[in-house]
Amino acid sequence: MSIKVYYSSVSSCQKMKKHQQHIFDVLTAKKINYEAVDIARDVKFKDLMRELAGNNTALPPQICNGNNYCGDYKAFENAIEEEALESFLKL
Repeated sequence: MSIKVYYSSVSSCQKMKKHQQHIFDVLTAKKINYEAVDIARDVKFKDLMRELAGNNTALPPQICNGNNYCGDYKAFENAIEEEALESFLKL
């Protein structure tokens, strides 16, 4: 399975952009392979992200390992603080 980060390339929300970039930076720094899935490219990606998250109003960034939902940015941040990133990512 591979880590998928659902993000949006089209957003006026600076906070969302910073959260997305932080996830990309951490995964890259830790040499964890991931696929960035841009939900702005196709509505089916947004629908899949929300289905996996189990939340019809979920906003990016959302993180999955394959089709297994890991969590949102807050959960990602908590996993880093608790030094449990690999467990959070289900690696």
